[in-house]
Amino acid sequence: MAKEYDYLLKVLLVGDSDVGKQEILSGLDDGSTESPFCSGSGTAHKTTTILLDGKRVKLQIWDTSGQGRFCTIIRSYSRGAQGIILVYDITNKWSFDGLNRWLKEVEEHAPGVPKVLVGNRLHLAFKRQVAAKQAELYASRNKMACFEISPLCDFNIRESFCELARMALHRNGMERIWRSNKVLSLQELCCRSICRRTNVYTIDSLPLPPSVKLYLRSYALTSSQCLNTVLNNSASIAKNLKCKTATSYHLKHNVKNGCIIS
Repeated sequence: MAKEYDYLLKVLLVGDSDVGKQEILSGLDDGSTESPFCSGSGTAHKTTTILLDGKRVKLQIWDTSGQGRFCTIIRSYSRGAQGIILVYDITNKWSFDGLNRWLKEVEEHAPGVPKVLVGNRLHLAFKRQVAAKQAELYASRNKMACFEISPLCDFNIRESFCELARMALHRNGMERIWRSNKVLSLQELCCRSICRRTNVYTIDSLPLPPSVKLYLRSYALTSSQCLNTVLNNSASIAKNLKCKTATSYHLKHNVKNGCIIS
């Protein structure tokens, strides 16, 4: 019997109590035959399957209670985790200030595991106590991706898990397995089609908005196909310049057929 997924990842949800970790879990589709369960030890897990670049990635998401007496649980489960979601409540500054404790605990028992910072309850932004910029700076300092989400509006939840899965698979070297079969976005397909028929020097003459031209130039310079065109054009320019320099030298020194004319 064929597997229902291509990759299986274990993800750990950590954060203070009442930041809405169960809200996040409840907003995900259940991708397993067993129902989500809660054990007496203070942990609960749920499985869900996401589609990532044409591959089915099954996530086993574990939620730990945010109370201090469950720190031993984090020590136990973080060892086998391939991804960490750190959750705080944007309407509760104390939950954000407590992230250092959770981050230290995770780094001690699961060093180098990819992490994503998630600010929950974006639908209550009018009660915000943690600025988005502050969270982004914190995530950048600790090399984490950063999302603000809302289970109520189903906003950015799946995107945050997809980004964590991508980071985890990349870390384990799995991404290269299907990179050649990666499903391209419509934007990338359009850029590839345009760059195939032109080069970086003629993009400015296209009847397109300036922002699109800027993106195309960036894509063209990083695309190997267009980069070859640039290199060929550069070689042609260098060749012409060399010929002009040689002609100028001959005229200046009256050189003809390898002899100097006095």
